[in-house]
Amino acid sequence: MGQIIQFVSKPERERLRLIQEARAIYDSIFPPTDAAGEQSSATNGRQSDRGNLA
Repeated sequence: MGQIIQFVSKPERERLRLIQEARAIYDSIFPPTDAAGEQSSATNGRQSDRGNLA
C-alpha cells in the first residue's frame, strides 16, 4: 500500500527519450572502450614524456 507514483511530464519524457537516442547514436559512432585501461596507459605515457623533457 505505501507506494509512491512519481509524475513525469510529457516534455520531460521526450527529453529523456532524446538523450537516450543521442547516446545510442554516439555509442554507435564512438564505441565505448575500457576506460580504465585507456586511462592508465594515457597516464603512463604522460609520465614518461615528462621524464624525457627533464
